[in-house]
Amino acid sequence: MHNITLIPGDGIGPEITDAVVKIIEKAGVEIDWDVQSAGADVADVEGTPLPDRVIQSIKKNKVALKAPVTTPIGKGFRSVNVQLRKALDLYSNLRPCKNLEGIKTRFENVDLVIVRENTEDLYAGIERQIDEDTAESIKIITREASIRICEFAFDYALKNGRKLVTAVSKANICKLTDGLFLRCAKEVAARYPQIEYKEILVDNLCMQLVQNPEKFDVLVLPNLYGDIVSDLAAGLIGGLGVAQGANIGKDYAVFEPVHGSAPDIKGQNKANPTALLLSAIEMLRYIGENEAASNIDSALRTVLSEGKILTPDLGGNASTTDFRDEIIKNIK
Repeated sequence: MHNITLIPGDGIGPEITDAVVKIIEKAGVEIDWDVQSAGADVADVEGTPLPDRVIQSIKKNKVALKAPVTTPIGKGFRSVNVQLRKALDLYSNLRPCKNLEGIKTRFENVDLVIVRENTEDLYAGIERQIDEDTAESIKIITREASIRICEFAFDYALKNGRKLVTAVSKANICKLTDGLFLRCAKEVAARYPQIEYKEILVDNLCMQLVQNPEKFDVLVLPNLYGDIVSDLAAGLIGGLGVAQGANIGKDYAVFEPVHGSAPDIKGQNKANPTALLLSAIEMLRYIGENEAASNIDSALRTVLSEGKILTPDLGGNASTTDFRDEIIKNIK
């Protein structure tokens, strides 16, 4: 029996969470879910979108599965995702991006992994209003954070049979901050002679990703670039609806989809649970449930490749529950 924190989120979160939980149950994994609410609705009641009880639950269980939580744009509370990463020191954001058969895209042979530093850069949230017409945000890059995210990237490459790690920066402009990140990447790369190491500027990377994405393997990036590039890479494989994510630290791990809470389709039973399911599959592997993870992954890929029962965003007209049931039917 595994004890895992479950954060259903808001918007479409509870709907896709219910689907994923039922799929995992069908695969035979015994989990005692510690359900913890968070987000905009909770903020109205408890005064914060991320009550301390959520943090304490994850610290107790070590692992969490989290659905999307709405983040206000330009106002309101700070991102729950950012708060979680800071509170639990989830320093690595892991986002594999690989084509799924049955998902039509402009690109083929995409199989890359984004390793994004999660705790600093502009996301440190150090901002101030200088005067009525000027605001300032401070970019923080440290040696400690840069070394450990690069070590994570190279360790991941080594353990997963990857051949190339590319460090991404804008060191031609941000010579001190991004320059420090690159120096740390080079230092770590020297300890992994079996892994090829390259460097690229982030703007050049974006161009090359939409020309020849198959050239890239593992990308390691500071926080802001990683956030932007991971969404770009999601577009290469079919969009945020099929993009998985994980936030991993030394002691804790939170698995979540990349997409938002889509409040415009809340309660309509047509949300696509694929991204959360892929994140859950990664979570199952993390806790050692490899057979169940493979069985669910195979069932999902069968449903997608057959293309008969798909949610509207994937070109079908099936409901969330229809899609869920079709996956369950294909679990061996």
